[in-house]
Amino acid sequence: MRKIKLIWDFRGPAAAKTAEHHEKHLKEYIAIEKLPLDITGFDVLNEMYSTAWMVVTEEYMIQVRDALKPHRGEVYAEQ
Repeated sequence: MRKIKLIWDFRGPAAAKTAEHHEKHLKEYIAIEKLPLDITGFDVLNEMYSTAWMVVTEEYMIQVRDALKPHRGEVYAEQ
């Protein structure tokens, strides 16, 4: 089954801290909803731009998208 990386973008001087904190909320959502998902993270792309993200299977993509409203998504290539 295909996996989708849902991404939230954060900009500004507090972007890194905000993305890091947002990842905690993503993990909380996974636990509360009892979803079989466990891939989350955040990336600091530069001092003014960071992202938080979670990987979902297509089966859960609509549910998570509608509940959490990510800014964008992309097909996830496992590493």
